[in-house]
Amino acid sequence: MRLDKFLKVSRIIKRRTLSKEMSEASRVKVNGKVAKPSTQLKIDDIIEVEFGRSILVVKVKELREHVLKDDSHMLYEIIEEKKKPEVTIL
Repeated sequence: MRLDKFLKVSRIIKRRTLSKEMSEASRVKVNGKVAKPSTQLKIDDIIEVEFGRSILVVKVKELREHVLKDDSHMLYEIIEEKKKPEVTIL
């Protein structure tokens, strides 16, 4: 399954166009490498998504084309949620 579609189906990102834009802006990594929207995901891949000042790290548990909203959290496991360090300009 494509990265941009997985982010949308799992509801990590609400819209597929936004997930595509974030991937194109190098704000999404798969297994430690910057990923394109078309990157093909596999079970056990690690995805890092940069949201402003925070980074969400998840592990892919399941790949499905369609999921009900209540079941979307079953597609991934949250590994870590971390804050980006603030940069001080002197």
